[in-house]
Amino acid sequence: MRFRTSRDTLLRPLRVATGVVERRQTLPVLGNLLVEANDDGLTLRGTDLEVEIVARLTSGIDVEQAGSTTIPAHKLTDIWQSLPDGIDVSVALEQDRAVVRSGRSRFALATIPAAEFPTERSTRDLADSASADESADPVADESEVDIVLPRADMHKLLERTKFAMANGDPRYFLNGLLLELTNHSLRAAASDGHRMALCTLDGGAAGLQDRERAIIPRKSVQDLERLIGDSDEDVHLAVGKTRLRASQGDYTLTTKLVDGPYPDVDRLIPRNTDHSVTGDRETLRQALHRAAILSNDRAPEVRLTMDGELLTIRATNPEHEEAEELVAVDYDGAQTTEIGFNARYIQDVLNAFDTESIRVSMPEGNAIALIEGPGAEDCLYIVMPVRL
Repeated sequence: MRFRTSRDTLLRPLRVATGVVERRQTLPVLGNLLVEANDDGLTLRGTDLEVEIVARLTSGIDVEQAGSTTIPAHKLTDIWQSLPDGIDVSVALEQDRAVVRSGRSRFALATIPAAEFPTERSTRDLADSASADESADPVADESEVDIVLPRADMHKLLERTKFAMANGDPRYFLNGLLLELTNHSLRAAASDGHRMALCTLDGGAAGLQDRERAIIPRKSVQDLERLIGDSDEDVHLAVGKTRLRASQGDYTLTTKLVDGPYPDVDRLIPRNTDHSVTGDRETLRQALHRAAILSNDRAPEVRLTMDGELLTIRATNPEHEEAEELVAVDYDGAQTTEIGFNARYIQDVLNAFDTESIRVSMPEGNAIALIEGPGAEDCLYIVMPVRL
């Protein structure tokens, strides 16, 4: 194998494919990228057996000798990033090493034969068959739903909801992002048991008879966000029973889905609220940030007192320090209300919105808070209060 290219041509493909590769591996070949060169160009594959990212390049690559091998992913990417912008680079397989040359620089990296790389994943943690056709569609063996989204819509779904995903929760289905597809809408939901984020887009999958649900693992959500980060091309989603494939231009991500009974998010949304407070989003965000500085680091609780046209935000800590912020708001409650929240949860919601104002609505008893941005009804958030 031998090919030439420029540093800039291969930089993003290397970063994207390497993003899925863990630095610590029990199986050495999983720390490598599979690099395949042929008359059609160059293909890079990275996987952790749960998610696979493939980058295909058909231009800007001069393949002098076809072949394949696996190269340490992070070492190769770190070397590539350190090279000067625009410089030409050659990569050649010489015996059992991949030699990278650029200008007066030369790097020889240990390789592992391409045959040891797991290129075909299944619903289990290993490949279906070592002899499987590498060009086979990894989702084609199961029924699937296809949908095409503008990149901006896909980014919105992820950005407005991902922060509410659980991390390491024993309820494994919460450690991911729920996608719900109908024939008229696409909805993303995330929850860690203390809060929920929900974002809905019009469109959906035409002709779909029943609602389709897929839980994307937390790590795969991060990989997907990285995949679509630098391109304006549409995102093609193919949702199967056990796997999801996302394609954008020359890049394809295939991930195993979480198998679990995600809660019915509609049942968590309060239908009747007794009182609400509305205020300027940025003013509230900054006041909350300042007050939280003096909250308890382990449990950054703030207390909100709503009375007429004034919201008081208070925070204390074990050192008996105290912060107080007064914010002008519009409160429609009949009596003064005091409620406590985890400051980070409210901050995350305020950061997710781009509206000028924000509305927090609560049913009688203040058992739950519904947060919306007037003019942005496609997204809503639920936050559970803390006991005062």
